Amino acid sequence: MPYPRLNEQRPSEAVLTAVAREQRVSADSHMAEPHDLFVQRLPQALRDRAPQFPDRTGSRAYGRAGGWDPYERLKDQAYDQISAEVLYPTLGTAAWVTGDPALDAACCRAYNDWMIDFCSVAPHRFWGLAMLAPWDIDGAVLELERCRHAGLRGALVGLVPPDNLLYGNPHYDRLWAACQDMGMSVNMHIGGGPGRLGFSPLKRSGIMPDGAAGHKWDCMKALGNMISGGVFDRFPKLQVVFAEAGVGWMPFFAQEMDYYQVTYGMPGSSGPHEGTGVMRPPSEYIYNQVYGVFISDTVGCKALPEVGLDTFMWCNDYPHGACIWPGATNFIAQDLGHLTVEQRAKVLAGTAARLYNNGELPPLPDPPGAVEGIDTWNSEHWGGTLPPTLVAAPA
Repeated sequence: MPYPRLNEQRPSEAVLTAVAREQRVSADSHMAEPHDLFVQRLPQALRDRAPQFPDRTGSRAYGRAGGWDPYERLKDQAYDQISAEVLYPTLGTAAWVTGDPALDAACCRAYNDWMIDFCSVAPHRFWGLAMLAPWDIDGAVLELERCRHAGLRGALVGLVPPDNLLYGNPHYDRLWAACQDMGMSVNMHIGGGPGRLGFSPLKRSGIMPDGAAGHKWDCMKALGNMISGGVFDRFPKLQVVFAEAGVGWMPFFAQEMDYYQVTYGMPGSSGPHEGTGVMRPPSEYIYNQVYGVFISDTVGCKALPEVGLDTFMWCNDYPHGACIWPGATNFIAQDLGHLTVEQRAKVLAGTAARLYNNGELPPLPDPPGAVEGIDTWNSEHWGGTLPPTLVAAPA
């Protein structure tokens, strides 16, 4: 439950009123895929090896039918004033960890087929991403091209690659080139990727190291390897997104990478900038080509007037356990109330529209109406009725 994300200082009524009227796009929301997705959609010859899942209908992440029903999803979007969502998988991440590269790729195609069908109901509201298994780069590029033509909005790869094939490796260059040429961002979300198969149970859960530090470390490692491997020099228009890790770590990491580049260089590299293998200070790549997505991040949002106005994006994480649906207005007012209206517009909608929708804002949200099961949701998700500081739906 995300109660700790709210502090005791209620935003002013003026800020709450302003935020409640502002357009918002969630740059990280999730699907609750059918438990038999892969069994139903894989080629017949592979179905006996399909990843299997229990039917989780009614569980926390599956408490809203909008996770799999696009028509119910539209109702839930309207209920909390959401104009559009960038859609990430839940069960679909199993496509990266089957242990068989060919099966991984087939599972990604099956998930993408389902996502294409889902988004086709309301492409102005549903901005899906194409899952890719980047072991066979030629196949991954072809799948990206197929998904782009079908309307998906970016590439999705696991945040934690295999230790022997980190993202600074030239192995991925053809994929990065294709993403750059097609204007498709590379998206990475916490908690996914084949490298996580080697994590001990201790590293998979709990406050430390997975929750409070581990996810950020995963992001820093992936990003650091891309920078030190020269990826952003070779692909100066490539755009990379790190979702749900918050954004407060990003200016600190940029500062630290600059310091270590000048002071120590980067291990195993040599090149033109201060004895390292990259052309510019790492912070320049981070502030120009790297995006962060946060649910609620007081520290990161305090830095927004100086950094991140063009690269930090808000999200609600619907329908996962950490999500702030419904009632996002208070969280936004708390974190972003110090910004100007124009600054908030970028963080809440404009940057996501630029990255995923050719710079066009989606239509304003539909008028909110009744939604199914809201009392049950509030009881189970928030531990009771919504606290009085939360705004459940626009007036």
